[in-house]
Amino acid sequence: MIEQSQLIYFIAASAALTFLPGPDILFVLTQSISQGKIAGIATATGLCTGILVHTSAAAFGISALIYKSALAFEIVKYAGAAYLLYLAWQALRESGELVSSAPIRERNSFALYRRGIFMNVLNPKVALFFLAFLPQFVNTGAGRVPMQMIFLGIVFLVQAWVIFSVISVFAGAIGEKIVQRRGIGKYISWGKASIFTVIGVKLALSHK
Repeated sequence: MIEQSQLIYFIAASAALTFLPGPDILFVLTQSISQGKIAGIATATGLCTGILVHTSAAAFGISALIYKSALAFEIVKYAGAAYLLYLAWQALRESGELVSSAPIRERNSFALYRRGIFMNVLNPKVALFFLAFLPQFVNTGAGRVPMQMIFLGIVFLVQAWVIFSVISVFAGAIGEKIVQRRGIGKYISWGKASIFTVIGVKLALSHK
């Protein structure tokens, strides 16, 4: 359905966009440094699962409805901002002990996976991004446009997961060195809280 050259161009553009500093990559970095590479990969997997939701929404017109409805956009936007501020509060409540040197427990891994999904899905700006980005690479002459968009969304998901996972490994290694310093844990918690707060406020103040 999609020409090979167009697909290669799409992957290159997607990788470039994934590497750009943004909420997702900052989220993966902070979790990897503070809790280890497994935590980062779990978070990345959750974020990428959220891409499936946005891709499906864009393919079947749901994102367009959110864009056209000012109320729907505001509801999703403020829900996402509130969730990020909740994460900031949770970060401040942490004991300040870094756990990057210890294996993360399975239930913590799932919690971070779920957190990644919520953070991604509750950001209407991501929905609008896919609504604007994916159609540029669709071959309208081949038909089955929704299926083409879903396919492109899956390709974007895979490359994003690979990049985020690599970042998690390197950031986790940095975290293992940081954990050796006494008293550094509270500063990491404050740093995470600050990042979540800035992202949350930025989302709350954003417009279509």
